[in-house]
Amino acid sequence: MLTINPQDVPVPVLHHYLQGAVAPRPIAFASTVDKEGNINLSPFSFFNLFGTKPPTLIFSPNRRVRDATNKHTLENVQEVDEVVINMVDYAMVEQMSLASCEYPKGTNEFVKAGFTEVPSQLVKPPRVGESKAVFECKVKQIISLGEEGGAANLVICEVILAHFSEDILDANGRIDQRKTDWVARMGGDWYARASGNAIFEIPKPSTKKGIGVDMIPDFIKSNPLFTGNDLGRMGNIEQLPNSAEIEAFKALHSGQDFLLFAKQLLSEGKIKEAWLALLAI
Repeated sequence: MLTINPQDVPVPVLHHYLQGAVAPRPIAFASTVDKEGNINLSPFSFFNLFGTKPPTLIFSPNRRVRDATNKHTLENVQEVDEVVINMVDYAMVEQMSLASCEYPKGTNEFVKAGFTEVPSQLVKPPRVGESKAVFECKVKQIISLGEEGGAANLVICEVILAHFSEDILDANGRIDQRKTDWVARMGGDWYARASGNAIFEIPKPSTKKGIGVDMIPDFIKSNPLFTGNDLGRMGNIEQLPNSAEIEAFKALHSGQDFLLFAKQLLSEGKIKEAWLALLAI
């Protein structure tokens, strides 16, 4: 395994490893205005959701690695403490990338990248009409973490109004992740697309307590047929089947190779049935 001490490598090299490993990262496509009302639109992948009460988003327009200068977005939110964060999906990713060009200050990237300006309701910066999810925000605090190239400037934002396209909602008005097509940044020029087979569900264990991997018999844990994910699924069961269930399962599936059968059942998400197969051995 390669081991790196951040103090021992140049900033661009460290930047490469951090961005390549801490990925994929959602993109804050941030629209801002300066005190003269000039509009700026720029994407930032040092970004995430950090709280719900109050609803808090944080993104960071880092100092440029090459010369430690600040970006226009940071200068704008220092002058006008408002920002609109537009989420990015696959249909707009090429235009978004174009908007990341370092145009001269005062250039409107909505125009340069061909996006539609939609007036916001509670803040001055406009919304991106093509975005499927948009957050109008007040900037609550800006925290600078250094003056060297690559240093973060944490822009802490409170969402005061949110907009969601009907295109990504289900019949109950909730977001259907199968209808979204979000993109995210990785290292270098790479992006990730969160749709189709790239997304999947894992039931949350928050409403119950799984037995844990430590309670799985050693003959299962030591068998190379079962992966760490398999063990995690098995450890998430709340209680093991009882003897009557095991005997009934054994009679119903007599003649099966129960190890291989358990592996198949796990791949189908049938956790209790997989346990029945293993305990029937």
